[in-house]
Amino acid sequence: MESTRIEKLIDHYFEGQTSIAEEKELKAYFSSSTVAPQFEQYRAVFGYFDQAKNEHFTQSLPLQPRKQFNVFWLSIAASVVLALGIVIMKFADDQPQSSGEYGTYDNPEIALAETQKALALVSEKLNVGIESVNYINEYENSKNRIFKK
Repeated sequence: MESTRIEKLIDHYFEGQTSIAEEKELKAYFSSSTVAPQFEQYRAVFGYFDQAKNEHFTQSLPLQPRKQFNVFWLSIAASVVLALGIVIMKFADDQPQSSGEYGTYDNPEIALAETQKALALVSEKLNVGIESVNYINEYENSKNRIFKK
């Protein structure tokens, strides 16, 4: 009788469904000298809690203050970064811009041809995306056939 009760309590314990009184009962059972052989493997689990309760940390930890970063070096690093940023911005502004980079055309026929090429590229990429969406529609149809609403 007692072994079936202990077995049920162990099952409930590992499922997380025991009360505090039931856990105390399990700890008392496994700390006694009369543990059934089939439950001997659980003795270490419940015995660990009693052993861990009595452990204390006695070693002292040496606490060292954190070293503060020198503000002088931090200000120098910030100055260098700021100077590099200014130089890069100034260099980028001095570069001449060619008129072809803006995408403007003087000849309307060339502009029309370039626009048609760009729209054809967009259409091609859009069609690839639409083909991918068709697979999703096929999945939905299959799912609806399997799981009839």
